[in-house]
Amino acid sequence: MRALPVLLVPVLAAALVTPASAAVRDDTRYVDPLIGSAGGGNTYPGAVRPFGMISWSPTSTRGDQTNTGAANGYAYDATRVRGFSLTHVNGAGCHPGAAGDVPIMPHVGEITSSPTADTRDEVFASDFSHADEVAEPGRYRVGLASGATADLSVTTRAGIGEFTFPVNGSLLFRTSNSLNGSEDAEVTIDPEAGTVTGSVLTGAFCGRRANGGVNNQKTYYRLYFTASFDRPIAAYGTWVNSELRPGTTTVTGGEGYLTGSARAGKGSGGYVSFADDRVRMRVGISYTSLDAARRNLAAEIPRRATVADVAAEAREQWARQLRAVEIDGGTADERTIFYTALYHAFLQPNVTSDVEGTYLGSDRRVHRLEPGQRVQYGNFSGWDQYRAHTQLLALLEPRVAGDYAQSLLNLSRQNGGVWDRWVHVNGPTHVMTGDPSAPAIAGMHAMGAGNFDVRAAFDSLLRQATVPHQDGLSDKGCPGQCEGQRPNLAEYLRLGYAPHDTCHCWGGAAETLEDAVADQALADLARRLGRPADALRERAGWWRNTFNPATGHQQARKADGTWVTPFSPASDLGFAQGSSATYTWMVPHDVPGLAEVMGGNDIAASRLDAFFHRADGSWATGGDPLRYDPTNEPGIHTPWIYNELGQPRKTQETVRAMARLVYRTGPSGLPGNDDLGTMSAWYVFAALGLYPRTPSSAELHLSSPLFPKARISGRGITILAPGAPGTYLRETRWNGRKVDRPWLPEEFVARGGVLVSRLEG
Repeated sequence: MRALPVLLVPVLAAALVTPASAAVRDDTRYVDPLIGSAGGGNTYPGAVRPFGMISWSPTSTRGDQTNTGAANGYAYDATRVRGFSLTHVNGAGCHPGAAGDVPIMPHVGEITSSPTADTRDEVFASDFSHADEVAEPGRYRVGLASGATADLSVTTRAGIGEFTFPVNGSLLFRTSNSLNGSEDAEVTIDPEAGTVTGSVLTGAFCGRRANGGVNNQKTYYRLYFTASFDRPIAAYGTWVNSELRPGTTTVTGGEGYLTGSARAGKGSGGYVSFADDRVRMRVGISYTSLDAARRNLAAEIPRRATVADVAAEAREQWARQLRAVEIDGGTADERTIFYTALYHAFLQPNVTSDVEGTYLGSDRRVHRLEPGQRVQYGNFSGWDQYRAHTQLLALLEPRVAGDYAQSLLNLSRQNGGVWDRWVHVNGPTHVMTGDPSAPAIAGMHAMGAGNFDVRAAFDSLLRQATVPHQDGLSDKGCPGQCEGQRPNLAEYLRLGYAPHDTCHCWGGAAETLEDAVADQALADLARRLGRPADALRERAGWWRNTFNPATGHQQARKADGTWVTPFSPASDLGFAQGSSATYTWMVPHDVPGLAEVMGGNDIAASRLDAFFHRADGSWATGGDPLRYDPTNEPGIHTPWIYNELGQPRKTQETVRAMARLVYRTGPSGLPGNDDLGTMSAWYVFAALGLYPRTPSSAELHLSSPLFPKARISGRGITILAPGAPGTYLRETRWNGRKVDRPWLPEEFVARGGVLVSRLEG
């Protein structure tokens, strides 16, 4: 979305884990968490474990405590920090994006005024230099211009930080200062026990978005935290709004969800000061209770652990996780791009359940895991993830994907049967368009995720697709955050398309195309479950009802059947974050049908040529609504469409060009918002020479692998590419048998084996 083995972390033993032997493969050296932290990637560089609940990372500032330098709280070019927050969501596009809860700031100097009164971040923030910053998997270190330093590492639900100060060191707990604000916050200091505890009541993902953002200025979770120190607290106090309260131990107060002067100067927090020049802090978090946060901390970080101890285990866990795909060959830069993309793909979904199996549901009640479920996950950027990320997750970590699918089913049950498009932690936010849970669930199941109640999931998704819901007639939140998951479903079923003037949706043509993909996904899942699928397959063809033969493009229609005008293929009228020129290709499940209405394969291929190339013949890499946009999701499948049109060499050429042109090393190395790992997943697939033929199938398109050898160890798949990094496939064999089509059957994922792709050119 534009501007817009399950992880039960091993408990650290007293002796901690010994370093892995030199013979054990460790590709963490190729991961650069700063990739995507500039240029709109909206990644964060802080300490996090695979799928972690806690992600301890800096919150930057450009001089406004109610805003940040980037959607996710960290902008590479904003070299001033006002805290290190405990939660993040990778690559979300709304500004500010989500979470950034409980920023903790090491401050040098006396506390003589309320940090909340410092609305321009002039006093209680500090500059830093990237020369003094080190970001690596599971650890983040930085030296501040104030003289303070922060060295952070984490487990799944807890963190450990070592802070140093030249003089007069304090830690500020900005409990109310989440990225989007807060409804309420509380903090309690116990100087005798040496603890700070508290919580923030917040949510509001995408709550400032102009197109309907007011709909999401709401609360849906409370994050609890408990922090303890290895040094005695020498002084302490709290603040609320502009009032400093030295010597007090409790305070409450939120900031609200607005921005600028309406929120500036509001909120609460607490501070603790130390006579020593260094302090070690352990912190645990939970979405269910303070006691659960304490138990999470006790289970995951021993009292005597150090940052180095926890970071060593974090690095080993990341090394194990990255061994899901082992590549050989390529340049150092190519390996860095690949393994950083794989790292980003494993940042989500995020654990939201406690060590004892409790979690916060979408009804804001505490629940327990279902039988057989190992963990509850949150954060689902559906419109983005179903196009690449969820399939890659299921291919590489099918048990994680299965628990993710069960988690989404659980949340839908707690949400009146509605599978929301964009779930932040536990909260339905309604962001984007379509019904992305259907292709996500069907695709994960097709790729081998079976450890969830798939029949119950199908029944629920089918009901959502066939029984109108009252929210579907609401315009609340539209466009961008429309409440209806299948908006005005009765009209959609009557007309065979989403009428732009009465659909209560974000673009009638986009909604029609998204729903066609979702209905195909339900048909695919129905087939696997032995359920009737003919009616769903018919509905999957309704994309034809918004294809205008007179213009040769997808175009929005009114309820009376007339086309919405004026029309231009460069326009986004009737579409969501994309033009008609892009959305016209969004029929991955019926490319032959699309080519037919365009006039045949040759004409369709010729149109694709013009879509991918500028008038001067150079590759289109974004910024032109008439051409391919690799920075956003609606068209990221299109390079593989040539395979369906009988011109696979052009797929190979186009995929390779995009992988090389828009994915790079360095902070600006991602083409756009990472969108919870979606853009990174695209690159992983492209580098392997594979891509899902449809979002709900395990058939895999073929393109040219970037590396001469790759292994997907959990699937028993080896990909050999003699002639790499050549661009064109001369021959492909699977287990010795020649592959005659430019895609692999679903059996490839199920059976594994050796794929040999001989390259040339």
